Amino acid sequence: MEKQEWYLEYEIQANRPGLLGDISSLLGMMSINIVTINGVEEKRRGLLILAKDDQQIKRLESILTTMDTIKLIKLRKPQLRDRLAVRHGRYIQRDADDKKTFRFVRNDLGILVDFMAEIFKQKGHTLIGIRGMPRVGKTESIVASSVCANKKWLFVSSTLLKQTIRNQLIEEEYSEDNLFIIDGIVSTRRANEKHWQLIREIMRLPAVKVIEHPDIFVQNTEYSLDDFDYIIELRHHPEEEISYDIVEKNNLFSTAEFGEFDF
Repeated sequence: MEKQEWYLEYEIQANRPGLLGDISSLLGMMSINIVTINGVEEKRRGLLILAKDDQQIKRLESILTTMDTIKLIKLRKPQLRDRLAVRHGRYIQRDADDKKTFRFVRNDLGILVDFMAEIFKQKGHTLIGIRGMPRVGKTESIVASSVCANKKWLFVSSTLLKQTIRNQLIEEEYSEDNLFIIDGIVSTRRANEKHWQLIREIMRLPAVKVIEHPDIFVQNTEYSLDDFDYIIELRHHPEEEISYDIVEKNNLFSTAEFGEFDF
């Protein structure tokens, strides 16, 4: 039987020399292989392990819960956040009330790109919204993640290099393997009905769609935030407020000024 992957996380209660060696020896005696190990939070370690069946994991759990030096936190089939926590040494911040909202700061671009790349690899319909102020790195992160996921990206609307508003795609661009990038501000403020017909066609495709400024997008369309599978928030620093008031006050939607700003 092929071994299956599990995620083990424990909190250190008594940090004495040789503790990690004891855990490793225990896993070795039970014929459980360690794939990756890393610190994931202060006084916590996360491990990806390989076990042959559920009974082996249950026996491991019963032993770990009796140990005074550690406290078992998680022992489960690995989720995406678990894999990234072990890979990067910390957990991605998730909204306490809205579990599909994940928060990053600009210094986290490496883990953000890794996170989105894993999402982009998923098959079928996936709708992602990304919030953030100007020049925080939203579009660049999407493109970098597309490269990591080996996906071809298509700008349906964007201001990355110049203002882009597409009204049609060529036949091969309708591929489910492509990734479609839509700027909610550009589409809702500058586009015509042909552009919206194209967006509706794309939204029906079983493919990955990423919408920058999803709040503006849903205000002006028949879609809602409930339609999104993931919401990503990217800030320059943790305390930054994501607000569109400055955009409205400075009239950044005007044709003359709009292209000068990287949203």
